Amino acid sequence: MTSQEAARELLREFPVVDGHNDLPWALREQVRYDLDARDIAADQSAHLHTDIPRLRAGGVGAQYWSVYVRTDAPDPVAATLEQIDCVRQLVTRHAEDLRPALTAADMEAARGEGRIASLMGAEGGHSIANSLGTLRGLYGLGVRYLTLTHNDNVDWADSATDEPKAGGLTAFGREVVREMNRLGMLVDLSHVAATTMRDALDASSAPVIFSHSSARAVCDHPRNVPDDVLERLPANGGMAMVTFVPKFVLQAAVDWTAAADENMRAHGFHHLDTTAEAMKVHRAFEERHPRPVATVSTVADHLDHMREAAGIDHLGIGGDYDGTAFTPDGLADVSGYPNLLAELLDRGWSKADLAKLTWKNAVRVLDAAEDVARGLQETRPPSNATIGSLDTPAG
Repeated sequence: MTSQEAARELLREFPVVDGHNDLPWALREQVRYDLDARDIAADQSAHLHTDIPRLRAGGVGAQYWSVYVRTDAPDPVAATLEQIDCVRQLVTRHAEDLRPALTAADMEAARGEGRIASLMGAEGGHSIANSLGTLRGLYGLGVRYLTLTHNDNVDWADSATDEPKAGGLTAFGREVVREMNRLGMLVDLSHVAATTMRDALDASSAPVIFSHSSARAVCDHPRNVPDDVLERLPANGGMAMVTFVPKFVLQAAVDWTAAADENMRAHGFHHLDTTAEAMKVHRAFEERHPRPVATVSTVADHLDHMREAAGIDHLGIGGDYDGTAFTPDGLADVSGYPNLLAELLDRGWSKADLAKLTWKNAVRVLDAAEDVARGLQETRPPSNATIGSLDTPAG
């Protein structure tokens, strides 16, 4: 049996739980939620990384759909509700293949039925607008993790890619973490500053996750997880879900992106400018300096290191499909997971290791968070704290 055949056989029993997929945002941006225009029951490879045939080909058994909205959205709460509605419509529309999931038991039930468990994660604390009531509302609508920040700071937590203001978590930020523990909502530390990671681990009584982050020791990017944080995951019980985004996993891509951004600024453009004039400058740079290409092996290098730092019981997968413009060779879309497993088998990972990576760890972590919540709900009422009562908002 080849490694590829062995990977596919394993996935039939222990499919992938992927921690982060931005399909709802892609549907918003491309077709304003016209689900007929992007019917994921059919091949959408011309437009998307994700559709049901490729999820099936990739051996995906559970997906956390990101209900991300931009940090500068005029009304981030309303936009998040629209994203939640999109996921609900997808699950209803494709009920033969997708199953709504709120709990670890729901995930296992979906696996038994041969359907893809569909969970939701909100990407960025701006989605709760400094309101614990809104946090509880999102949980009530099915959101099972909150990424504490996206690319920008929130008033109560520092992002990995913004100038530090809070020094990690503020007092209100710690209260957010505690209320998430009480609810059973996973604390997601992707996108946050290392100081925020450490503060959240100090504050949390439940396992945390990194829904789509890789190892900083392998690729020095602030979106990745330092070794001292990875080493704390066994005591916390949480997990880090490796991401595939080339500029987070390949050092040459990090360096190339920095040079490309500086080139844009030197020509008078913001590095995220997508106007015709700006893109002409960017394309000229890319012609002179070809973009480095990550591979399946690049991602496997991160997992090898993360296993050494955190242990096999604390790893998972969070590809970030439909949330990135570029993907590694061999991991072009959601059908590529068997290629990663085959690479790991060739590196000596056992089938027991891979079953934990793909399925068992993610189910265990959600189940543990639910167990912590049951205990806290017996002793702790819902928090009515406000940012004004605990913090002065960061300026």
